[in-house]
Amino acid sequence: MSVHRLTKAQARRIAVRAQLLDAPRPTDLLTVVQRLTLLQIDPTAAIAPSADLVAWSRLGSAYRPADLRQALEQGRTLFELDALIRPMGDLGLYLAGAADRPSYDRSRAWLRDNDRFRREILDLLGSSGPLTSRDIPDTCVVPWASSGWTNNRNVTQMLEFLMMRCEVAISGRIGRERLWDLAERVYPADVVVPSVEEADRGKNERRLGSLGIARQKARAMPMEPIHVGDAGEPAVVEGTKGEWRVDPAALVEDFEGRTALLSPFDRLVHDRARAQELFDFEYTLEMYKPAAKRRWGYFALPVLHHDRLVGKVDATADHTASVLRVHAIHQDVRFTRAITKAVNAELEDLASWLELDAVEPVAT
Repeated sequence: MSVHRLTKAQARRIAVRAQLLDAPRPTDLLTVVQRLTLLQIDPTAAIAPSADLVAWSRLGSAYRPADLRQALEQGRTLFELDALIRPMGDLGLYLAGAADRPSYDRSRAWLRDNDRFRREILDLLGSSGPLTSRDIPDTCVVPWASSGWTNNRNVTQMLEFLMMRCEVAISGRIGRERLWDLAERVYPADVVVPSVEEADRGKNERRLGSLGIARQKARAMPMEPIHVGDAGEPAVVEGTKGEWRVDPAALVEDFEGRTALLSPFDRLVHDRARAQELFDFEYTLEMYKPAAKRRWGYFALPVLHHDRLVGKVDATADHTASVLRVHAIHQDVRFTRAITKAVNAELEDLASWLELDAVEPVAT
């Protein structure tokens, strides 16, 4: 197979187009999630929850968070698994190998020691579900031991394992609390489940389709990998080392860019090494840092302008005062008048979508 030779600009445009951040915009939520393969759930919401911000970045103010809830809880076109929202059409890829989970010996032993506890939860959900974790009695025999926040959180830990095994599923939410039910009452009955090997290939192909260009192998990442194995075709990108994999369907020259404000968890910037190599863009999540050590802000939004990541916007939604407060705009490259105008337009649209009355600009 011949190796595709790409300029950095071509590689960036492939990545932007794959993430539905070019123009024109997509028009419906399901199309967005099917293409991106996932929306990440994160409780940090200085402006809005990340899943909603990612959808807004693609759909604009036409998107309503109620659309996401409806798709998850009534339409069942999407499902939630392990803090990620995915299209129901991908469910079979995640059911593959479920009976063999969890994979760690310690976790398997804990599950065996608490098999009666497991069966009691399944029986209770069968008769009374859906339920929150606080509605489920803790009857475990061997408590879950951990040095982290899960220590002795036996009901939650058992539910997490049963979710991994696809014996239970998340039926909906009450605020941030998950509602648990039997998987058979949440997932469709006619799901085709491939072999584990086929599922792994399918995941890699879907991931590459959503990223456009990625590394065959990459460092481990929490929640969702960033490598794509042998999916796609080999490519080299000028000014970068080693080989990439590129989605052949993404090798088109037409590109019409736009300006977008991105969630800190957006997949375009999630792989920090790729963002640095292709976009010359440095970024770190800073909500976990002390305020004095932050360079860009608690929940800084990366700024995409056409095929370049050009800066970060440090902003907060103040619903009490009904303003979107812009604390700082960090320019990685000097903003032209066109970039400034486009960023301001996106801030106005963001405020409108959040139902805030105004944008409070950077203090001068």
